[in-house]
Amino acid sequence: MTRILMIATSADRMTPGVEPTGVWLEELTTPYYAFRDGGADVTLASIKGGAIPIDQRSVNADGENDASVERYLKDEALKAEMADTPAFTSIDTAGYDAVFLPGGHGTMFDYPGSEELARLVERFDREGKIVAAVCHGPAGLVSAKKPDGTPFVAGRRVAAFTDSEERAVGLDQAVPFLLETRMKELGAHHESGPDFQPFALRDDKLVTGQNPASATRTAEMVMEALQAEGA
Repeated sequence: MTRILMIATSADRMTPGVEPTGVWLEELTTPYYAFRDGGADVTLASIKGGAIPIDQRSVNADGENDASVERYLKDEALKAEMADTPAFTSIDTAGYDAVFLPGGHGTMFDYPGSEELARLVERFDREGKIVAAVCHGPAGLVSAKKPDGTPFVAGRRVAAFTDSEERAVGLDQAVPFLLETRMKELGAHHESGPDFQPFALRDDKLVTGQNPASATRTAEMVMEALQAEGA
């Protein structure tokens, strides 16, 4: 059975400051259900362990959410799983075929500073496994390196939340850096579609998506990449 490790943010505040943040729920629930429905075994973990903070801006009243969020709201098992996750550093990752990094602004505050996450991304890449991220999830790629010491994303095609999207949601001054700009500074070939429209791409074993609307296509591309590998 294909095994996928999903690692969510543990950051519940934008620092410095007290602005609440967390995972953007659709970016976790959409791939989670896509992978599970596709027959994969999914392990949900987080940076620090414990409850995964949910950005409340990503949850509306019943009946007003993305289909995967509506499903989550009725899924007591997944709610319980998200309320008590293991720290990803406590997991033996040897048997996994892919790692998936869901977004949300929380990722901007703990993914880049996690040396352990950078090392995991590097190891999966060296071992020919799938590395995937959506929206702000690619913040988990910025500190990783290739074996020669150059940035992990250098020369690779990458999608991520765009600078114009960050400005549109009014958080361009709240985040420690603009993700599109950082990707380009690291030598990535950043590509994007129209703001807030679905856009995802696959560069060999690296799969990335631009924004919440891209979660479905990003998950599909992960499954396609795994099937191509025979996982």
